[in-house]
Amino acid sequence: MPPGLSLATQAWRFIVTGGLSAIVDFGLYIALLAAGLHVNIAKTISFIAGTTTAYLINRRWTFQAPPSKVRFIAVCALYAVTYAVQVGINYLLYMAWDDKPWRVPVAFVIAQGTATVINFIVQRAVIFRLR
Repeated sequence: MPPGLSLATQAWRFIVTGGLSAIVDFGLYIALLAAGLHVNIAKTISFIAGTTTAYLINRRWTFQAPPSKVRFIAVCALYAVTYAVQVGINYLLYMAWDDKPWRVPVAFVIAQGTATVINFIVQRAVIFRLR
């Protein structure tokens, strides 16, 4: 990260990027559920689309880092962990609120929010930190 980019600026950019990525993720998730895919398959596909969008924008805009195979592998490992966290939380809440009409968006937001916090902390402190 460049020395001139403050924590507040990075956090703001991460939130904006996350919002755009969440639109990709949630929009695809809803479409795949409507198409009849199992909740975990739909969430897996939408997660991949959303996190790919987030990585590409965050690397360039939020953390302003050059391309790096090592960094890309580290992000993939981080996303594997947050995938498990996100899909697990989403599924547990989705099943727990079986009879609630709001279960899809609320479970999505809680799972996405948890994964977002984990992603920002690890990306800023480890993957994209100034060397």
